Amino acid sequence: MLKILFKVISIMSIFGLTACQNLPPIKTVGQVNLERFMGDWYVIAAIPTFIEKDPYNPVERYQQNTDGSIATTFTFYQGSFDGPLKTYHPTGFVVEGSNNAEWKMQFVWPFKSEYLIAYLSEDYQHTVIARNKRDYVWLMSRQPHLDTETYNTLVSKIKDMGYDTSKLQVFPHQK
Repeated sequence: MLKILFKVISIMSIFGLTACQNLPPIKTVGQVNLERFMGDWYVIAAIPTFIEKDPYNPVERYQQNTDGSIATTFTFYQGSFDGPLKTYHPTGFVVEGSNNAEWKMQFVWPFKSEYLIAYLSEDYQHTVIARNKRDYVWLMSRQPHLDTETYNTLVSKIKDMGYDTSKLQVFPHQK
């Protein structure tokens, strides 16, 4: 029971609900077609949360529920490609009036954290998920590897959003 309570308190503390006041709000993309956005996204790099400690093959999977919420499954192997499999199941809620570009993610009821689709390529192959606090960011792709030019372009976009990109960690993937 204490272990569960510790996890709940830890998640609540990392996903605080207040936005940073010194930086302008992050602009989200104009429109997200949820049907196209659903599916598997490989987490290529991130300024990670504490639960993403030493991830290998991190993948975020989205599936829209009949009630409009987003069933999310985040999996990775911890420590190595043969390490223990970690799986998390937060639920996403699209914010009304956001053109599907702003979600609230709920790991533990009743707390929801900000999830902003700050960049999405026209072909829905690359995305950047950000937060106004600039504490965490995720660079994701439909493929487990990015060419250097695409990666550098996306990192530049993250820097332009006000992030310290020296904190980005690149995650290893095997197909």
